[in-house]
Amino acid sequence: MGTFTDIAPCNEVQPVPQTRSVSLVEIAFGTFIVLGHNVFHIVPNEVPILFVIGWLSIHFRNGGWAALGLKHPVSWKWTVAFAMGAAAIRILLGELVTEPISTHFFHRAAVSSVLKNPAGDVKGALLTLVLVWTFAAFGEEMVYRGYLLTRAAETLGRSRVAYWAAMLFVSVLFGYGHFYKGPAGVLDSGVAGLILGAAYLLSHRNLWVPILAHGLIDTFAVVVVFFGLQS
Repeated sequence: MGTFTDIAPCNEVQPVPQTRSVSLVEIAFGTFIVLGHNVFHIVPNEVPILFVIGWLSIHFRNGGWAALGLKHPVSWKWTVAFAMGAAAIRILLGELVTEPISTHFFHRAAVSSVLKNPAGDVKGALLTLVLVWTFAAFGEEMVYRGYLLTRAAETLGRSRVAYWAAMLFVSVLFGYGHFYKGPAGVLDSGVAGLILGAAYLLSHRNLWVPILAHGLIDTFAVVVVFFGLQS
């Protein structure tokens, strides 16, 4: 059974200055794309753009997404259990801590348009599940936890501290990736980014963990809407 404690294996080659410079350019451009779409509305949606750029970058610079953890895990049982735990923490923390605090200081976070189906709408719920598992769970996690976090960590030297610092930066960026939800939504999504990012690092950079956790979190939201349980 694999360990879930190592973040930067001791035999991993540390990036040379030229590599770090390229990573800095990529993370700067990625930041521009995220803010350019969500805050300034001057570029299209960041996920498809960064997904394509990230795919090409990871292919040519890292040899493929397996280097970032998108491969057959040592244990699917541990992977699913870890994802379920991360999802549960995010849901409970959001309901009991983040949402009450954020709504106390800001207006209530806006709801994503994909979660505005009327209760009992089977067709709408199924379509939403397809969207959240492809665009949100797979797409956003490949972009944020996979591509951007890795490039940020490379810029900082790819040490254990670098990965955690990169995770914090990308979590803030992830929060601003949901700028349309308002200040409360940015805070809530930033906290979600922290949980997903921590799960990614603590699971030995197993990218399936945040992908599955993200999908489970959004599936829970779809179920709540479908049964009319939202407050």
